[in-house]
Amino acid sequence: MKKSLFIIPISLIVHISIINVLLYIYTPETYLNIYSIIYYNIAWLLTTYGLNFYPTARRDGFLTNIKNFITLFTIYGLAYFSSFIFFGAHYYKTTYLILVYIQICTLLTIFRVIFYWGRNLYRKRRNKNTKVVVIGKDNNLQKLKRIFDNPEYGYSYVGYFDNSKTNNQNCLGDIKSSFHYIFENNIEEVYCMASKLTKVEIQDLIKIADNSLKRIKIIPDHKELFSNTMSIELYGAVPILNLRTSPLDLNYSNLIKRIFDIAFSSVAILFILSWLTPIVYILMKIDSKGPLFFKQKRHGVNRQIFWCYKFRSMTKSETSDTQMASKNDVRVTRLGKILRKTSIDELPQFFNVLMGNMSVVGPRPHMVVHTQEYESSIDKYLVRHFIKPGITGLAQIQGCRGEIIEKADIINRVRYDIFYMEKWSLGLDAKIIFMTVYNAFKGEARAY
Repeated sequence: MKKSLFIIPISLIVHISIINVLLYIYTPETYLNIYSIIYYNIAWLLTTYGLNFYPTARRDGFLTNIKNFITLFTIYGLAYFSSFIFFGAHYYKTTYLILVYIQICTLLTIFRVIFYWGRNLYRKRRNKNTKVVVIGKDNNLQKLKRIFDNPEYGYSYVGYFDNSKTNNQNCLGDIKSSFHYIFENNIEEVYCMASKLTKVEIQDLIKIADNSLKRIKIIPDHKELFSNTMSIELYGAVPILNLRTSPLDLNYSNLIKRIFDIAFSSVAILFILSWLTPIVYILMKIDSKGPLFFKQKRHGVNRQIFWCYKFRSMTKSETSDTQMASKNDVRVTRLGKILRKTSIDELPQFFNVLMGNMSVVGPRPHMVVHTQEYESSIDKYLVRHFIKPGITGLAQIQGCRGEIIEKADIINRVRYDIFYMEKWSLGLDAKIIFMTVYNAFKGEARAY
């Protein structure tokens, strides 16, 4: 499901602006206190974060979130009135402060109404809605179709697949032919009626989806397919099983991770690469011929190709884009051995992070040729491409780095990458970064 990167930042900026402008106009004496400014803004950020206020599902509307909105106004109201105890309220009467807060709530509500109205209008008028098909036909199909046909939700319902003989124009064929059609027509989401499929058929569909970078959701039946990687969503009155859910599916989480990436990479570039790059350049010119940076095409999120940058650690060769570095590799230069052993060669990837191709933490991006090899030979390999690749990752701090010698090496990496995707948190990212730095100083056997 496509998500806008701008909805949450714009909403947050508008809300913060409304609060600050009104408080500046109506309570200038209190507001001009620097601690008051910090307090009002931090209180809003913490309250909205705690209530998970900003992420809006495709089917959410103003009325579906009204309870959350009232809770937000109540909690932030307590923080608002408490501020006058902390910073003094002798300038204003209580009734005046209440009227100011009512005006704040009113303008925030008006903006929220306008936001949902604008979002729905945009979905109605745009041409690129999310293309969906349904596999299997039961009593839930018509209920689900009413959801898909609502232009406010931004779906484009194509049809369904079913093994029963039917002349319905929406029937696209039997279940066996479904995935060929899905690939040929660039279908983005697939919904499966578990009641019309056998357990083996559903498991096969899950396996195909995991290995083809397609999102699949299941309308559940009693076939004991529930796991801790699934979540349930309600489309009207129809329960939907969402496979491969991740905390990073939330816009709010993606925004937090992106802010962290920008801040962390900026610090690394300004305070490390700014002085380290000239030193590496001089040493490299003394050690070997060739450019300072090495760039290579890698597969990123949703299997998109990007240029990945590193400090050059090898001599130029025809096998640089097909062969991983091995132990005692003759291509590695004297300086390159030090760069690779300390992982300094990876530092230019902070520019990739700043550009948005990568994240500080995530699955390591592989060469294009290796992705093409592993996607057909390693089960669930492509699942790791649902999120941005990283400079470091959970697999790397667990020792799964360097040359892939046995099949188990890549299988274990995939398992760690999927675990990271499903269990992401800022705390986990911080732990991975700490362990990466620790391992770089300690030295790793597979860092060559």
